[in-house]
Amino acid sequence: MNKYFRNAKGDVVIWVVVTILCIFSLLAVYSSTGTLAYKKQGGNTEYYLFKHFAILVFGILLMYATHLVKYTYFSRISQIGLILTIPLLFITLLSGTNLNEANRWLTVPIINLTFQSSDVAKLFLIMYLARVLSKKQEEIKHFKSGFLPVIIPAIFICTLILPANFSTAAILFVTSMVLMFIGRISLKYIFSLVGLGIVAVILIFTLAKAAPNLFPRGGTWINRVDHFLNKEKGDEDANYQVEQAKIAIVSGGILGKSPGKSTQRNFLPHPYSDFIFAIIVEEYGIVGGGFVVLLYCILFFRVVRITTKCQGNFGAFLAIGIGFSLVFQAMINMAVAVHLFPVTGQTLPLISMGGTSIWFTCISIGIILSVSRRIDIETKDGTEVEILSEGNLVPATS
Repeated sequence: MNKYFRNAKGDVVIWVVVTILCIFSLLAVYSSTGTLAYKKQGGNTEYYLFKHFAILVFGILLMYATHLVKYTYFSRISQIGLILTIPLLFITLLSGTNLNEANRWLTVPIINLTFQSSDVAKLFLIMYLARVLSKKQEEIKHFKSGFLPVIIPAIFICTLILPANFSTAAILFVTSMVLMFIGRISLKYIFSLVGLGIVAVILIFTLAKAAPNLFPRGGTWINRVDHFLNKEKGDEDANYQVEQAKIAIVSGGILGKSPGKSTQRNFLPHPYSDFIFAIIVEEYGIVGGGFVVLLYCILFFRVVRITTKCQGNFGAFLAIGIGFSLVFQAMINMAVAVHLFPVTGQTLPLISMGGTSIWFTCISIGIILSVSRRIDIETKDGTEVEILSEGNLVPATS
């Protein structure tokens, strides 16, 4: 273990946090998949443990490989990635794999690998926004040359994601606004955008209520919000999930029932993904749940620290955009589990069971570590640098 951390480059604290979250993930997934194993694997409870372990190991390898790439390369990659993302999202909407009345998934032929195109879009959009913001700093306060090049791709990508995955589109939109604020976009444009966003959400929900067939998931959105605002109404399935999650959290108490002793895993529909935090609190108590929250807070603190130390605008925007998106998603997942937010279907990054979602999360953290690694190199070399418009770093000339 000491050799593992000694060889890791970049922010060591982030490596430690990721390792602890992966350990939590293994324990929680193994405990929460018992019922699923009896239904689909003939009682072989180790099946999902070993499968999840393999996914995590491959994810860490992806993270390690990504963090070795010089982060300035992601500026160019984002352009290609965003262009490829648009047809992917269109294909998903038109002919993606249907799950819960939503076309969210694409299947890669031959290898039969299924992934959510929104995960790809989210990462490439944040990278692209970091690139544009870093290039436009001299004219960032202008509407035409500063604001429009940032907001147009953000709205376009979020609109393509929205019909099948409202919560992911909302998280990505909020992340984009945070990036715009940090990138010094004029506040009057940001506040106008917030107002338009509120009006758009009200309009979408009004249309979904008046014409449920207009949006594939419109009925589900309305039911979940109705249930959250008035638990006597709304989706019975969402009501059932939240009630079972509450029972799990209350029965966990301060110290929990101990690992593997959860009973609500037998009643929650998705205890290994959407509501895995409730299982963690049931087995490890408020202390364990609080520790998980603390880990995500430490992760975000380290990202902020990387951002403040970064010599280039692109690296700073890239790290804070990806870091905020991951931690914000984690907070939304945990808020749903304790009924502070309507049911969204968002997973808990690095903990919930999943294949490609974990891999994209690991790649995202690898990019943050790449920025951190470059800072370490510059600090050790003592090299003064100047920032190019592309966000690249070159030795400063005297």
